[in-house]
Amino acid sequence: MAQVPTGSTFYIASSIATAKTVSTASNAAECVVGSTAHGYSNGDIVIMFSGWGRLNKRAFRIKSVTTDSFVLEGADTTNTTWFPSGTGVGTVQKISAFTQITTVMSPSSSGGEPKKVEYKFIESDVSYSINDGFSATDYTMELDADSIGTAGYTALKTLTDVQTDTVLKIVTRSGSLNLVPCTVALNETVMMQDGSINRVKATFSGNNRSVRYAS
Repeated sequence: MAQVPTGSTFYIASSIATAKTVSTASNAAECVVGSTAHGYSNGDIVIMFSGWGRLNKRAFRIKSVTTDSFVLEGADTTNTTWFPSGTGVGTVQKISAFTQITTVMSPSSSGGEPKKVEYKFIESDVSYSINDGFSATDYTMELDADSIGTAGYTALKTLTDVQTDTVLKIVTRSGSLNLVPCTVALNETVMMQDGSINRVKATFSGNNRSVRYAS
């Protein structure tokens, strides 16, 4: 069923727990992560810092928790060319708290398109192109300038100052979930336009691919 943005809610990871060591990361349809006495629970959101570039800095929901392991829901690491066996270890951090960003207007995304390399052989009069990865993905949104002092505004301001890795969580009215690993830049310069309320702009610069869950 088609969806519209109305009713969506936005959250920023405002507290991230101390890193836990990742001792193993399996090649599987859903990656099994080994981390001794991690203390996590099913449904927690974590950020992976991995030797696998395609997994590094991505955010996942976890499931199938045991004392010393958990599964990254939807993280397909079966391809050993992209995920060489034994090299995916690193650290993992649980998101301890998400803070809602309120008074959101005009959310939009940009980037994520394939980057193309174009070439032509001398003997041919036709050019060719191949994909060379994807451009970085950004989210932007405007906020009511009078939301200054709210918990969400304060969290964005703090993250702008420190420039640490965080996660933007978007929940649609249907319950689907989008996790965007990013850094934050809040421009507190007030945008004034006749016929509109005063606004400020927040930009979320993507660190890797986002992850979506149906609910």
